[in-house]
Amino acid sequence: MILCPSCGFNNVNTESGCSCCGFLPEIVDGFRAWAPELARYNDGFPEDSFEGLARAEACSFWFRARNAIVIWALRKYFSAFQSLFEVGCGTGFVLSGIAEAFPDVRTVGSEIYTTGLKFAAKRLPSTELSQMDARKLPFENEFDVLAAFDVIEHIREDELVLQNFYRAIKPGGGCLITVPQHMWLWSPVDEAACHQRRYSAKELHSKMEAAGFRIVRSTSFVVLLLPLMVVSRLAARRSGRMGEGGGGLALNPVLDRTLEVIMRIEQQLIKWGIDFPIGGSRLVVAQKDL
Repeated sequence: MILCPSCGFNNVNTESGCSCCGFLPEIVDGFRAWAPELARYNDGFPEDSFEGLARAEACSFWFRARNAIVIWALRKYFSAFQSLFEVGCGTGFVLSGIAEAFPDVRTVGSEIYTTGLKFAAKRLPSTELSQMDARKLPFENEFDVLAAFDVIEHIREDELVLQNFYRAIKPGGGCLITVPQHMWLWSPVDEAACHQRRYSAKELHSKMEAAGFRIVRSTSFVVLLLPLMVVSRLAARRSGRMGEGGGGLALNPVLDRTLEVIMRIEQQLIKWGIDFPIGGSRLVVAQKDL
């Protein structure tokens, strides 16, 4: 069901708009925009990062490893899903991996910046892409799975966003989220990325359960590489280095492949059922009960 983000009226026609208040999504840069005032400027993420990310993602062990664990989790916990909505799809790197792994699934992506959607459209010619504000998602009981990968840490009103996620999912459907973890890892890198916070498991679980979700699986990842991450973050604190776009993700190819192998070992342990208490990131699988 489509909701009006302005007045909340349901069964809104995306072509003719809301029959209650007259709201009509605009077309901005070729995309349907549900929050057009934020399509080209907002404070949630540096707009100029998309180009660097688009270049770096496929060449970075971290992005490839995150895709691998996401696709595994979808197969493991949502094997029969027929529709997936990714909030904050960025350049479409994760969503393109999902679309390739599940070609018969309806995939939908949203991003607050139309700049990101331009890159995503090149990777996802058959996916529905729209500009949206995660705080005002226009959906109710619409998708089997809602996904958000390193998104909600950018948003001050994360509890409101999680409520929106819950509403958008069909009864019996699920939610798949990744977030950066541990405030003791906070550094200028987080500031450059416009993070509002790094989560603890307790905080994230509490907020998701308050929104109505039941936690099915929760584990840290980037565990075996955590010592390297700590050293890197301490160096960033001392130097004040902020990092730019995807430039800091470029590594020597041999080193990049070595780190990917380490991440694969870690992911195998997760597949065997080990839930790690600490790590650079956290994966949460949650369900909206019938």
